[in-house]
Amino acid sequence: MRPDFIVPDWPAPANVHALVTTRGGGVSVGPYASLNLADHVGDDPAAVAENRRRLRALLPAEPVWLDQVHGTRCVNAAGVAPGSKADASFTRTPGVVCAVLTADCLPVLLCDEAGTVVAAAHAGWRGLAAGVLEATVAAMGVPGERLLAWLGPAIGPASFEVGGEVRDAFVAHDPAAETAFRARADGKWLCDLTRLARLRLAALGVCRLTSAGFDTCRDAERFFSYRRDGATGRMASLIWI
Repeated sequence: MRPDFIVPDWPAPANVHALVTTRGGGVSVGPYASLNLADHVGDDPAAVAENRRRLRALLPAEPVWLDQVHGTRCVNAAGVAPGSKADASFTRTPGVVCAVLTADCLPVLLCDEAGTVVAAAHAGWRGLAAGVLEATVAAMGVPGERLLAWLGPAIGPASFEVGGEVRDAFVAHDPAAETAFRARADGKWLCDLTRLARLRLAALGVCRLTSAGFDTCRDAERFFSYRRDGATGRMASLIWI
């Protein structure tokens, strides 16, 4: 079966290619059904290998898989060892595939308007607050005004409940971040992760932004969600020249 995937609808140059997998079209079973692409979540390694083989058939090369740690490190995918600890990668080399894995965290794909550099970033709230998008844009070496960004499937603003410390971390950096939080009666907050990313990118001059608009937590048929299920698989967001 061919993997089910989403092709980003954004005004990227014709030589920039991207796709995001869903949970459909793989061989994993149980909570990992069916196209789990992560090898660190307890799934059968043989199933993960077959899922990655099916994905590889759609790509020019094996994706450069990272060991994501909710940090800010952005590496050059063309020269880094697979499995390196990082939460973002970029490349200027045609055929090199940048990739991040998510299951509620926000995947952010970026390219420049000339199609000479692309990047993929894993932006959970910790990495986002710490500056993973700032680090990724800096690594790309292009002014923000010349970049385009696509914000992929992530946990939605009606699903992502957080404590006050999360809100405080973002508002301390930028008072405008308070617009991404909605108070609940129990003292918790509902957090709009995509809006937080938009604010961070806009501050870098990246104003050509497109959002996928999917809530991974609320669509169990199509997306993995750690917040919803705990034990679960991961989708991949990929970009290449």
